Amino acid sequence: MIVMKFGGSSVESAVAIARVAGIVGDRVERKPVVVVSAMGKTTNRLLEIATAAVKGHRDRALQLLQALHRFHLDESALTQSIDEHFMELAELVKGLAVMGEFTPRATDAISSYGERLSSLIVTDHFRKQGIDAAHVDARKLIVTDTRHTAAAPLFARTYERLSAVVPALAEKQVVVMGGFIGATLEGVTSTLGRGGSDFTASIVGAGIGAEEIQIWTDVDGMLTCDPRIAEGGHRIKSCSFAEAAELAYFGAKVLHPATVVPAIEKNIPVLILNSRRPQAEGTRIVSEAVPCTNPVKSIACKKDIVLVSITSSRMLMAHGFLRRIFEVFDRFETAVDMVTTSEVNVSLTIDNGGRIEAIAAELREFADVSVETGQAIVSLVGENIRHTPGIAARVFTAMDGINIRMISQGASLLNISFVVSVADLRRSVQELHGEFFRELDPRVFE
Repeated sequence: MIVMKFGGSSVESAVAIARVAGIVGDRVERKPVVVVSAMGKTTNRLLEIATAAVKGHRDRALQLLQALHRFHLDESALTQSIDEHFMELAELVKGLAVMGEFTPRATDAISSYGERLSSLIVTDHFRKQGIDAAHVDARKLIVTDTRHTAAAPLFARTYERLSAVVPALAEKQVVVMGGFIGATLEGVTSTLGRGGSDFTASIVGAGIGAEEIQIWTDVDGMLTCDPRIAEGGHRIKSCSFAEAAELAYFGAKVLHPATVVPAIEKNIPVLILNSRRPQAEGTRIVSEAVPCTNPVKSIACKKDIVLVSITSSRMLMAHGFLRRIFEVFDRFETAVDMVTTSEVNVSLTIDNGGRIEAIAAELREFADVSVETGQAIVSLVGENIRHTPGIAARVFTAMDGINIRMISQGASLLNISFVVSVADLRRSVQELHGEFFRELDPRVFE
């Protein structure tokens, strides 16, 4: 069995789904289990509708909902099923307008409809193209905790349900299910967070003992740099789980950061492939990297970073200073990306600034705090970084004239990361890419 996940751009229309059906049809003998995202930007549109309703713009919300309803009808012949789902959605939207509150639980209820609809529509398209397909509601299989909008899977329960249902079904039919969504033990709809369809695919693959997990997207695989930031990136033929995890965490959009965790645990290869160019080889992610002469495998970046500097001469060498700092971030459920410390200063970055004012207010009770927005993290990732002397010198030479606000080498020794202004991001990536990818190892890059 293999797991094949198709993202929103791969199932954005009837034409795109027909292309997906062709890809899956060519691999029927491998017993594919298909995981799909919502069609196009449906999740964003659903959240926009809910937000309008909560703000009291009920008529506007219902107009947007009607447009989304028409979109799904135009791309599928499942009129009755689609109508029923949108009748439920309309009631939810009306309820939000009355309550004037958008709770995490309500967010999950609304946003789940994208994958619920797309998985039904994809199943129907498959059947019309001669593929014997069976639809499975992911909420019956993916069991999560109650942290709505970013629920964590309960792996033991989930694997138990997956192994009991999917393998037997996949022996006879192509199984289709929505990504991103699950349910609590009580049966309340939950979601794994944005980009969670990749995570679903990895969970399913681990749960059924798949031989391979394929992530089908709209690019040829993982690249040496983000093409939206700098041109001239090269396809990475192969990388390790550890490298892929670092790249995903530090901004590589082609893969959700949590994706590789279940795959690592079960040692299942993950492939990144292009649904628009299925003949392309893509990127293969495995436990052991192919030997490579290039020290850096790829350059990842994150925009919209907040840089927080915390200084306290009163806490000089004081026991518990770091603990007090991180307890504040923990209370506000805000993850920290990078950290550097000195005797009296701690600098750190976060990529979710929604609660930074409240966080800073608490930190100022025992330290001076400065907050700078409009920053970006640039990360050089590669297994060979730990073995190659002089990497930092090459970084600083390439970055001559660009102000580096903060620098850190990860404890894993797989990355060197630093903070620059968003205004300097493009130039930083271009200069570093030119420095580290002038020559390419053909075993690893194309």
